[in-house]
Amino acid sequence: MPQSMNRPNIFITVLCGTLTSLVVIGFGRLAYGVILPSMRTDLGLSYQQAGILSTVSALCYVCFVLIGGLAAARWGAKASIVFGMLMVVLGFVGLAFAANFWLLAILMGLLGIGAAFAFAPMVALLAAWFPEKRGLVIGCMTSGVGIGILATGLLVPFLFTAFGDQGWRVSWAVFAGTALFVAVMISLFVHNPPRAHTSAGGQLPADEKWLIYRNPRVLIVAATYGIIGLGYIVQTVFMVSFMVESGYSESTAGRYVAMMGLLSIIAGPLWGWVSDFWGRGNALSISIFLVIVSMGLPLIEQTLPYFFFHFVIMGVSLNGVFAMIQTSATDQVAPRYIPIAFSFATLFFAVGQFLGPAIAGWLIGTSGGFTAAFGFTMLVLTTGFALTLVIRRFPNELAVGEPSATPNKTNAP
Repeated sequence: MPQSMNRPNIFITVLCGTLTSLVVIGFGRLAYGVILPSMRTDLGLSYQQAGILSTVSALCYVCFVLIGGLAAARWGAKASIVFGMLMVVLGFVGLAFAANFWLLAILMGLLGIGAAFAFAPMVALLAAWFPEKRGLVIGCMTSGVGIGILATGLLVPFLFTAFGDQGWRVSWAVFAGTALFVAVMISLFVHNPPRAHTSAGGQLPADEKWLIYRNPRVLIVAATYGIIGLGYIVQTVFMVSFMVESGYSESTAGRYVAMMGLLSIIAGPLWGWVSDFWGRGNALSISIFLVIVSMGLPLIEQTLPYFFFHFVIMGVSLNGVFAMIQTSATDQVAPRYIPIAFSFATLFFAVGQFLGPAIAGWLIGTSGGFTAAFGFTMLVLTTGFALTLVIRRFPNELAVGEPSATPNKTNAP
C-alpha cells in the first residue's frame, strides 16, 4: 500500500488490535483454565464436562476460522471483527448467568466463533494498513495475549476473594464489559483498508481462492503454523504438571509462568521490529530455534535452574514465533487476499492445537512420564525449524499477487 495521509492513526489502530487479542484469546480462550476450578465446584461439573466445554470452544474456532476470513474478504475486516467481538460479548454475558451444562456449551462455542471472526481479520487489517511495519504491528497485537494472561492472573483471584463463590460469574461479567468496550472502540476508530475489485457482491471468485489454498508457499507457512500450534499447546497444558511432578510446588510453577507472560508482552513487538529490517525468515528461524532449546532444557535435568531457564527462553521467544509466522502468512499474498490466506494458515494452527494434547496425553499415559511427550514435541518443532529455513529462501515476489498486477515485493530475506 502506498504511503497515504488517509491511513488511520497507527497507535489507535494497533491498540485496538492488541485489545482484540487480549479479549478473544487472553480472556476468551486462556482465562477458562483459571476460572474453571471455582466454576466447576459451584455448578457441580465433572472433569469430563469441563473438558467438553473447552473442546467445544476450540472446535468452533476450528470450524469457523476459515469462514471468518472469507467474511472479512467479502464484507470487510471491520464488519467481521465487530461481529466476532459481539459474539464474544454475548458468550461472556451468558456465562455470567448460565447454570445448565448444555447452555454453557453453546456459550463456550460462541467464544470460539467470536475469536474466529475477530482475530485473523484483525491481523489481516493491520498487515494491509501498515505493510512497511507489518512485523511490528502484528508483534504488538500478539502481546495482547501476554497482557491477557497477566491480567487474568491478577484480576480473577482478586474477584474470587471479593465475591466468594460468585467470583467466577463476576469474572465473566467483567470480561463482557471489557469486550463491549473494545467492540465500541473498533466501531469508532478502526477502518477498512482500500479494497481491490472483486466479483459481483464483493465475493472473491472461487478460482482465486484456490490459487491461495494450493500455493506451495502458503501451504509451507500454514504447515509451519500448525506445527507451532501443536508444540505451543503441549507446553501450555503439560509443562507446569511436569514441573510439579518433578517435586516443585504449584506456586513456584505459577511464578515462572507469570514471568514468562511478562517477558512475552515485550517479545512480540521486539521480534516484529527486528524482522522488519532484518528479514522475516531470519527472525522466525532464530525464534523457533530458541523455543526448541527451551523445550530441551527440562529433558536434560529436572532441576529448578533448568525449569527457570525454560520459562525465560520461552518468554523471550514464543511470541516472536507467533508474530513472525503470522506476519509470514500475510507476506505471501496481495493485500486483498490476506484475510483468506491468514485464516487458512490459522486453520492449520487450530488443528495442531487439537492434536497436540491428545498425542502428548497418550504418550504421557503410555510411558508413565513426560519425557516422551516433550521429546516428541521437540522432534515436531525441529521439523518446523527445517520449514522455516525453506521460508527464508522464499523469493521476494508475492506468491499470489493481483491478477493483472506486476510482481510486488515482500519483506522476506
